[in-house]
Amino acid sequence: MALRIPVNAPLLLMGLLTTGLAQLPIPASAPRGFWALPENMTVVEGAAAELRCGVSAPGSAVQWAKDGLLLGPDRRIPGFPRYRLEGDPARGEFHLHIEACDLSDDAEYECQVSRSETGPELVSPRVILSVLVPPKVLQLTPEAGSTVTWVAGQEYEVSCVSGDAKPAPDITFVQSGQVIPDISANVNAGSQEKLFTTEAKVRVTPQSSDNGQLLVCEGSSPALDTPIKVSVTMNVLFPPGPPVIEWPGLDEGHVRAGQTLELLCMSRGGNPPATLQWLKNGQPLSTAWGTEHAHSVARSMLVMMVRPEDHGARLSCEAHNSVSTKIQERGVMLQVTFPPSAITILGSASQSENKNVTLSCITKSSRPRVLLRWWLGWRQLQPTEETVMDGLHGGHISMSNLTFLVRREDNGLTLTCEAFSDAFTKETFKKTLTLNVKYPAQKLWIEGPPVGQRLRAGTRVRLVCLAIGGNPDPTLTWYKDSRTVTEPRPPQEPRRVQLGSLEKSGSTFSRELVLVTGPSDNQAKFTCKAGQLSASTQFVVQFPPTNVTILANASALRPGEALNLTCVSVSSNPPVNLSWDKEGERLEGVAARARSAPFRGSAAARSVLLRMSSRDHGHRVTCRAHSAELRETVSAFYRLNVLYPPEFLGEQVLVVTAVEQGEALLPVSVSANPAPEAFNWTFRGYRLSPAGGPRHRILSGGALQLWNVTRADDGLYQLHCQNSEGTAEALVRLDVHYAPAIRALQDPTEVNVGGSVDIVCTVDANPILPGMFQWERLGEEEEDRSLDDMEMTSKGSTGRLQIRQAKLTQAGAYQCIADNGVAPPARGLVRLVVRFAPQVEHPTPLSKVAAAGDSTSSATLHCRARGVPNVVFTWTKNGVPLDLQDPRYTEHTYHQGGVHSSLLTIANVSAAQDYALFTCTATNPLGSDHINIQLVSISRPDPPSGLKVVSMTPYSVGLEWKPGFDGGLPQRFQIRYEALGTPGFLYVDVLPPQATTFTLTGLQPSTRYRVWLLASNALGDSGLADKGSQIPITTPGLDQPSGEPDYQLPTEQPAGISEKTEAGSEEDRVRNEYEESQWTGDRDTRSSTVSTTDVEPYYHSTRDFSPQLPPTLEEVSYPRAFTGLEAEDVTFPGHLYDEVERLYAPSGAWGHLYDEVQMGPYDPRWPEDKFEDPRGIYDQVAENFDPMEPDSLPFELRGHLV
Repeated sequence: MALRIPVNAPLLLMGLLTTGLAQLPIPASAPRGFWALPENMTVVEGAAAELRCGVSAPGSAVQWAKDGLLLGPDRRIPGFPRYRLEGDPARGEFHLHIEACDLSDDAEYECQVSRSETGPELVSPRVILSVLVPPKVLQLTPEAGSTVTWVAGQEYEVSCVSGDAKPAPDITFVQSGQVIPDISANVNAGSQEKLFTTEAKVRVTPQSSDNGQLLVCEGSSPALDTPIKVSVTMNVLFPPGPPVIEWPGLDEGHVRAGQTLELLCMSRGGNPPATLQWLKNGQPLSTAWGTEHAHSVARSMLVMMVRPEDHGARLSCEAHNSVSTKIQERGVMLQVTFPPSAITILGSASQSENKNVTLSCITKSSRPRVLLRWWLGWRQLQPTEETVMDGLHGGHISMSNLTFLVRREDNGLTLTCEAFSDAFTKETFKKTLTLNVKYPAQKLWIEGPPVGQRLRAGTRVRLVCLAIGGNPDPTLTWYKDSRTVTEPRPPQEPRRVQLGSLEKSGSTFSRELVLVTGPSDNQAKFTCKAGQLSASTQFVVQFPPTNVTILANASALRPGEALNLTCVSVSSNPPVNLSWDKEGERLEGVAARARSAPFRGSAAARSVLLRMSSRDHGHRVTCRAHSAELRETVSAFYRLNVLYPPEFLGEQVLVVTAVEQGEALLPVSVSANPAPEAFNWTFRGYRLSPAGGPRHRILSGGALQLWNVTRADDGLYQLHCQNSEGTAEALVRLDVHYAPAIRALQDPTEVNVGGSVDIVCTVDANPILPGMFQWERLGEEEEDRSLDDMEMTSKGSTGRLQIRQAKLTQAGAYQCIADNGVAPPARGLVRLVVRFAPQVEHPTPLSKVAAAGDSTSSATLHCRARGVPNVVFTWTKNGVPLDLQDPRYTEHTYHQGGVHSSLLTIANVSAAQDYALFTCTATNPLGSDHINIQLVSISRPDPPSGLKVVSMTPYSVGLEWKPGFDGGLPQRFQIRYEALGTPGFLYVDVLPPQATTFTLTGLQPSTRYRVWLLASNALGDSGLADKGSQIPITTPGLDQPSGEPDYQLPTEQPAGISEKTEAGSEEDRVRNEYEESQWTGDRDTRSSTVSTTDVEPYYHSTRDFSPQLPPTLEEVSYPRAFTGLEAEDVTFPGHLYDEVERLYAPSGAWGHLYDEVQMGPYDPRWPEDKFEDPRGIYDQVAENFDPMEPDSLPFELRGHLV
């Protein structure tokens, strides 16, 4: 049998030819044929399958064919990763194993044995491997997992489509757990060959029982162990059940008015649940309801208050939902029982005794009708007539008439109309009246003081009117002399009449009248009346006159005129005695005859005659009416009005003191009637405006008020007062006190050394007080402010500070203080200038300045001197006056108080011409002094000097020194030290290079050391001549305290120091107190001469030197083109010395001398606002300087330098 090679397998065949058939080592003697044949097999997709093939043909190649495609003899079967041959080839086992079968494996298979030398080829029977593919999904319409809303009884179509499967699945529908029999199904080709889909449809008619149930589509297949399912939830809409009303009690519809009726309406079933509403006679009454979804029950509770008008009303409950075809309803007819809402008695229950009363009792509508009966107290009365009528809301109205005779003993009894009915057995309805039988009172009398009793005015009297019996209650009315007594309105304080209200006690009635007796009550008749009955009483009241009146024959009087006054006393009981007095002085008068007066009293009169004076104005003349029996006095006074011209009183102030810039009040004490019409003030012949001015006003009383008072306001003020009767004048002095102001203070005050001088301070002040002058000396140190060797005197407005045998230490700033008690004290600054001959600074016998003599460099020589007045500098070279007209020489002169400087600049230094001795001479009118400066070539630095220990610890030592002459080049320092007894030296560079202090560390406690200090520049070091600057030290032990040493170890002194250099000149140690900077501090520079022990060197490097100089500039000569700020042409001071040396301005070298003016190295102009003409430096005179900060004062006034 030939091999069948499919046309569509050329690649596989080529692989077989390339690889070759598998050669199996089958013994030649083995029988040929199959001992195991494959069989048809069915597997589910994803499962493994194995087709058996057992061969007994030795030496043959075995392979499998799939739908005619040879898979090859390789046991791994290339190209088919899920295929492999299983079994032992030696035993002829060639079983085809397929992992995870899929649809591509569904085919016909055969096992083939290739031709061999011993036999023909063999082929097994074809078998079929059938791969079952289960459906993966079911697609349901409506969408699976959703909830569909259907209406019960309506038909709906549902479709279900399966996914690809093999074979085609069977589909069934299950509705609410029941299989639907009638479905239509179609099988269709799937998305691939051999796959099928099934589409099934069914028509569903849901019922109310299906609500909430599932409609399931099930797909079953041989490839599935259990069917796959999808479902939808059925939401079936159906109408609710009929409503049911739960009636409380047995009699449906029967209720009573006033009852709260609670009715429950309930409807079961329905989706959605029922909507309930209550109606009354077809009109909506309540639309509130609740739903219990778990049992699909809708409930609505109606709560209503039953009223009589609800009788015959129909209450109904309606139920429906969105799918109801009609509204379902349940109704109840109301039968309402109600009592009468009110009972009314018509007629009057008030009647006089022994007369008939007629009344009618009528009820409101009731259901059923009620019966009426009458009661008088506990006695039943028989009606005269009864009537029944139709009423509202289906009820009835009852009416009963009654007529009976009333007696006095019936008064106050209760008359009752009672309604009753069998329907209201537990209730009684009544209407009551109180019977009022009228009859008169029987007796009337008054209780109070006895008739005719004497009472003093103001006595409180109580009268009570009493009556017995009577109905209605008798009205008790009080009368006074036939006029009704009433309480006054508004009430008086205190109330003279208090009328009580009618009071009843049993059958006795009373009314009280309380009054405070007054003149009008004297012998008045008080009567109480009750109907036809009356009672009266009467008493006597004693009272003083109610008022006293004074009559005058004139109202306005002048001094010397007579005044007649008459005092009239009105009614009193008993009569009074009249008397006169004036401001306590008794006056004699003339009495008139007494006469009758109101309130049954008597009146009196008395006159007096007075002569007037101005002192009587305003006095009171008093008339007194005295009753001896009553011990009371009534008074009246008459105030005298005397017209007279102004008169100044004894307390008039004649001197007023005020403080300048303050206020002053010039008071006026004047008496006049009428009041002065005008107050006119005059000062120095000028009248002050009555309307006021910027600094004054005249007050209403005439006083003059001034403010911002000045000393010009001091003087006499004349006051002129005037009224209609005349005029008067007075003088008032204003004494203005003001703070002192310095008017004369000679500044500066000059004196030669050893001379005498007075510093005179004259002030303007008020008041001038003895001892108001004080003097202060301005200085930073306490000893600088001492005035022990000076004398202070004062006389009047002048104070003096006397100085005898003036010394340089007394030069400086002084302050004159004048204080007279008026703030602020006056302060004036004055400078005492102690004049002395020039003193040029002589740091050493010979100063040195280094510069390269290559005709390209420049050098600057510094010369500084002290002296007052200003000094003039001259220069010589080798004794020959220097020609400053030579363009190579430029001099700048600066003056700072008593310190003066001259800077000589030499351009294009030549060794042949300029290495010489230059002499600077300072001269003023008192003398002269000079210094020599040697201009030399640049060289190695001089050794430093003054090496000393400033601090020490067991492990370190702090050193300090003064640099020597740097040779004209930048220098640096190096420390060499050794431990005694230990061979070798150690070296330490000082950083920064220009530092003059250094802490040497790394030492050992209690060890002796020797330390050297070396200086070096670009040309070499200072050498170790004389061992250099050296010092021995011994570090303290660990148990010794550390800190600054209490001793100073000097450096070894070089030889060749002159006596003057070692000791210094006496003049160099004299301080002029005008100088803030001191010579020692100013000489602390790093360009120095030979090292010394006591005198600090004074050398300056000239390279890039640009000092900050004071504002006073004299004899300035600028190089050509030095006229402005053109940087390229400026030769001073920036680039002038570039070739000579670096700029090195050491700390303190020029610190105080030039610290007042800031001039940058590239700005040669002096600030214009700081420039001063030195010729006028002493021209100012201090007068009254305002206090200010020290830095805000002009420099010459700060007390620093003159």
